[in-house]
Order: sequence, then C-alpha cells, then structure tokens
Amino acid sequence: MVYHSSFVDEEGITKACSCPLLPLKTHIKGPAPVSDQDKIDIVDEAITFFRANVFFKNFDIKSPADKLLIYLTFYINVALKRLEGCRTLAVGTKAIINLGLEKVPVPGEPGFPFPGLFSVPRTQDEAELFRNYLKQIREETSGRLLNCAYRPNGTPNKWWLAFAKRKFMNIVVL
Repeated sequence: MVYHSSFVDEEGITKACSCPLLPLKTHIKGPAPVSDQDKIDIVDEAITFFRANVFFKNFDIKSPADKLLIYLTFYINVALKRLEGCRTLAVGTKAIINLGLEKVPVPGEPGFPFPGLFSVPRTQDEAELFRNYLKQIREETSGRLLNCAYRPNGTPNKWWLAFAKRKFMNIVVL
C-alpha cells in the first residue's frame, strides 16, 4: 500500500494549478509560507516515504497534497539519478545545483512529467506562482536529500543511491 500525505486539511492554503502551496521549513526565498521548524512538512514526508513509494506503479490520490507528494517523489528520483555517479559530497552538491538551475516546467508546457496530474494554469500569474513554488520546493528537497544521500564524512550512502535505478510509476528518468 502506498504512503499518502498527512496534509489533508486545505483550509487557508493557497492553491495554484489545483495544487496546495503547503508551508515549508525553509530559508529559501519563494512563495511558500514558512512552517515551524519542529513540524513535519511535505518535503520531510516525500523523503521519508520515497524508498517505499518508489516501488509503486500506481498511486491513487486521496488529497491534493498527494499530487505534490507524487511530484516530489519523481523529483527525488531525478535527483538521485544525477547523484548516481558523484563520489563525493562536493561533486554531488555541484550536480544538484546544476539540476536546480534547469528551467522548471509547469502543467501545459513541454517537459512537465505529469500532464494530467495538475490543472493547466488559467493565467500567467498563476503559472509563475506555481513555477516559483516548484522551484522553491525543489531547492529545499535537494538540500535535504544531500544530507540523506551522503554520509557525514562526504562519501555516498549506498542505501539511498541504490534507489536511483528505480522507475517511479514506470517513468524513465534520463
């Protein structure tokens, strides 16, 4: 059984492209509201559930936050694929920074991995809000993922990097 997000309460949460813009424990500038440092956020859930959820080919959506969990699981898979050949934390950090510099597509644009998962933005402002949120959440996920993928001495953690070979929902990562 797939792990679902615990963020099911949508009251007071801004949405863009039918996706809730959930609070993050972050210092990165962006449109996401700031969460308390002692609370679990969607990035914590995505990293915690990644190694279990990556094995599933189907993912039934029980709340809008599950859509974000699917997107982050895919992004973690992409990031691990980029880290696969990196033998030190310094090289891995460069690879993750380069991944963060890539253009972030939104629904309706070529390159968006899940065309039917999120609705197409109705306005250019909504598209930019969603793009900025995805960029912020990807940067935050990347930073936290480096702490998991590499040990404190800077060597790769094979128990994490082994998951780079997995396909999430039968999507091939290049």
